[in-house]
Amino acid sequence: MAQTLAPPAHALAQAEQLLEASPHLALTQAEDILRASPGFAPAEFLAARALRRMGKSAAALKRLDLLAQGAPRLPPAVLWELAQAAIDAGQNARAIATLETLTQQHPTVAQGWFLLAREQRKAGHDDLGWQADLSAVHASSRDPELLKAAIAVNDGALDQAETLLAARLQRLPDDPPSLRMLGEIAWRRGDMTVAIAHVERAIHAAPGFDLARDFLIRLLMQTNRLPEALIHAETLGQSPIHTPGHDLILASVLVKLGHQERAGKIYLRLLNLQPDQPQVWQNLGHVLKTLGQQAQAVDAYRQAVTRQPTMGEAWWSLANLKTVKLTAGDITAMQGALATLEPDAEARKEDLFHLHFSLGKAFEDAKDYAASFHHYDRGNALRRTMIRHDAVAFSAEAHTTTKAFSPAFIAQVPDGGCPAPDPIFIVGLPRSGSTLVEQILASHSHVEGTMELPDMMMIAARLQSRVDEGEFADFAMMIAALSPSDRTRLGDEYIARTRVHRQTDKPLFIDKMPNNWQHTGLIRLILPNAKIIDARRNPLSCCLSGWKQHFARGQTFSYDLTEIGQYYRDYVELMAAYDAAAPGAVHRVIYENMVADTETEVRRLLAHIGLPFEPACLEFYKNDRAVRTASSEQVRKPIFTDGLDPWRNYEPWLAPLKEALGPVLSDYDWA
Repeated sequence: MAQTLAPPAHALAQAEQLLEASPHLALTQAEDILRASPGFAPAEFLAARALRRMGKSAAALKRLDLLAQGAPRLPPAVLWELAQAAIDAGQNARAIATLETLTQQHPTVAQGWFLLAREQRKAGHDDLGWQADLSAVHASSRDPELLKAAIAVNDGALDQAETLLAARLQRLPDDPPSLRMLGEIAWRRGDMTVAIAHVERAIHAAPGFDLARDFLIRLLMQTNRLPEALIHAETLGQSPIHTPGHDLILASVLVKLGHQERAGKIYLRLLNLQPDQPQVWQNLGHVLKTLGQQAQAVDAYRQAVTRQPTMGEAWWSLANLKTVKLTAGDITAMQGALATLEPDAEARKEDLFHLHFSLGKAFEDAKDYAASFHHYDRGNALRRTMIRHDAVAFSAEAHTTTKAFSPAFIAQVPDGGCPAPDPIFIVGLPRSGSTLVEQILASHSHVEGTMELPDMMMIAARLQSRVDEGEFADFAMMIAALSPSDRTRLGDEYIARTRVHRQTDKPLFIDKMPNNWQHTGLIRLILPNAKIIDARRNPLSCCLSGWKQHFARGQTFSYDLTEIGQYYRDYVELMAAYDAAAPGAVHRVIYENMVADTETEVRRLLAHIGLPFEPACLEFYKNDRAVRTASSEQVRKPIFTDGLDPWRNYEPWLAPLKEALGPVLSDYDWA
């Protein structure tokens, strides 16, 4: 292309500055430059860009074509502009061809790949679009600007990273990697709503961004938005670059939804392809245990520890099968694993405390209670360093809740709340016999067992945040401010959120989250027709059993004998206060009474709920429903009376627990 002397550089720079805000002025200046310097390529390129921004895509394409004539290899900026002009002109095939050239010649230009992905999907080539998104993400991993932001995130400099990403998004709106990273920043700050919104935008912009979709699934699981998580997990499984990780996250969602059989099939398929995967063997063991297939669960856990002897969680999963006794050979193997892990103790705490809990159970089976207590104590001490629990603050919260639901408040509270009678809440402490009560009720033809549902706790936490953020002076004022319509809305929300866990058309369902004892008053406010069952057990037996039990999550009070004793005392005092304020609202089941006279207690329980007696409730151990708690195997057998007072084997070491329990020791039946 013929070209005369270049015009002054400032003239072109001035025209460039006008391009976005005033493209018509930029075009005028470009034409002025071209009159003085015909064929000057930068001015031709500027004119074409101005025309496209003015909505004259056909004219822009014409000038770009002239510019491209005879050029063996166009700069990426020209290819990008050609593609954009073709898109604006509705020439999808040409846009794709141009973007393919751009990405082939310049594979590190991530925006070219993202744009190609969008055009491929427009043309109905979803698989090609997905591949292009994956290539875009790969190209973005080398972007210096994104790398700088990622380093800031990893260093904890979240404000700095956010500033960098915000500036990038000003230049590149809806840039998927920037949005995903903003989602991570929000997640690290604990703002799940903002995190999910950012990552959803990233996936909307780039549906083939597998890593972002994986992150979104995990965020949705953390917030119990399980139906959405399942949709995304199913979508991720269709990725053209399929990995076992996609199968594993789908299985995790299915497990949370209670679809154990389907999750088990996924684990078996993965193990058939590659059997040397201890984590997958362990996951399969969890599913089999939940389904009541105990022998197969034992085999799966042993497959895991055979392949990885230092895998503490797999050992604990095996030990935690209450009906399995560990052998002398198991003890030797676990002691060897401890010796292997000790030199790297700080980094391997998870494995170490699991092994100590497992050895505690093994020595308990061997009736060596001193050695058993030593290992339980070591395991609890290690676990306690890894969790946050303020026993004093928790006691204060429980006391505040007790005052909020005073007899005077309950007497004057107006009608309101969701009238649905569906939920049956089983509350109390873990290891109190609550799974037994659940299994008995779930054997009734009108009652569906679900699992420990987090929804009431999430609603309560959201209400508490209004106090923490200063909207109300205290919890009592916040509760008193709830109008009848507020209470109805919250009750409706609970019913809607828990519907996903209901697999049958039975009219009643069980929520067995034990910690809901803290929210007894709230439950009655927003679900006045729900039933509340308080499952209670001898405090020494219950607290010691909880202390010996490593819980996967949630029970942060249980790793210190003094703290678990104080927690039990807080629970008893709050429930006693509520009994006095609203007599008969809560039905109490004492575990020892249930064991001593099962039929009488079952009849009393059913009468409180308003259900007729059914013999199947006495044959609960024949119910093959999935059970996900630590007592899953025990409730598949008839009630047994041995082991009612297991604390006696550990009595020499229980002084801190007894002191913390105080008067509860003598009057827990009636408190």
